[in-house]
Amino acid sequence: MAQGNDSSQTKIQVVVITGMSGSGKSTALKAFEDMGYYCVDNLPITLLPEFLYLSEKSAEIPTRIALVMDVREKGFLDQYGSIFKQVKDQGFHLEVLFLGASDNVLVQRFSQTRRKHPLQKKGDIKAAIREERSRLQGLREYADNFIDTSKKNVHQLRRMVLDLYSSRDDLGKPLIHVVSFGFKYGVPADAGLVFDVRFLPNPYFVPELRPLSGLEDPVYDFVFDKEKTREFTRRLEDLFAFLIPLYQEEGKVYIVIGIGCTGGRHRSVAVARWLGELFTRQGREVIVTHRDLDREG
Repeated sequence: MAQGNDSSQTKIQVVVITGMSGSGKSTALKAFEDMGYYCVDNLPITLLPEFLYLSEKSAEIPTRIALVMDVREKGFLDQYGSIFKQVKDQGFHLEVLFLGASDNVLVQRFSQTRRKHPLQKKGDIKAAIREERSRLQGLREYADNFIDTSKKNVHQLRRMVLDLYSSRDDLGKPLIHVVSFGFKYGVPADAGLVFDVRFLPNPYFVPELRPLSGLEDPVYDFVFDKEKTREFTRRLEDLFAFLIPLYQEEGKVYIVIGIGCTGGRHRSVAVARWLGELFTRQGREVIVTHRDLDREG
């Protein structure tokens, strides 16, 4: 069996796409295929080490591989922990991407496609979804990255996968994802760190600034012209200087930072913009998304 790559070889990146049935795994796999990954759907977990060994020894070595693995294979949930550890010990860079969605959205999707849930019995789709969610809880906690697809169409999911995986320059560094959002629409489910910036002066109450967003300089300057903003961001910079090396030391692949204000258009967007610029100057890999920027009201 292979012992992985030595330091003179390109490290093979392996992304395992998993999660709830109906959450968009096929769409995600197609996005990886468009990025040039070698893609396989429903590979049995026990074949993964041998598959990677053969890939490594092939004449044309694929350096990026994406695979869908889920509850369709009965042995997956019992074996993924030991086999993923084996793959990592052999020197492959393995990441787990978990896709999820709310029960109501999953029910709607199965109804629209008229597909049968892999755990469905006697037509009870809700019971099948609840059972799958329970079975996958440990894998959800194990995963490196999580995408909630409840409010995403196929185009938005594809765009997010491309943002997260197409521009990775250094697999040894964590990818930082900064997300601005509005608390009135809920906290992002995948955010590991959440900061509430509703204490900052609100451009919404300035008539000429209300129709603008934190991406535009008048709003950005209004927010950062205040001493409390500058003090907050100084402390935030110190906090991340402390935290990010610790996360990296623990092997954390993704760091998702949520920045929230009331509506997700002004203060949170401005601070998220500032964070993205800070991390870029520091040479860190970062993407910035503004979840609620285009919402009305």
